[in-house]
Amino acid sequence: MIKKVKNGYKVVSEKTGKNLGGPYKTKEEAKKRLQQVEFFKRKKG
Repeated sequence: MIKKVKNGYKVVSEKTGKNLGGPYKTKEEAKKRLQQVEFFKRKKG
């Protein structure tokens, strides 16, 4: 999921709350990173 923080947007895990990337200046950059995470999550199994 994408969270708004003081200096931009962060991509964090929904289950554990771990940081998966960021901070990014724009929400579009954060969305792109989230898509990368989802892709590799599916590919792994």
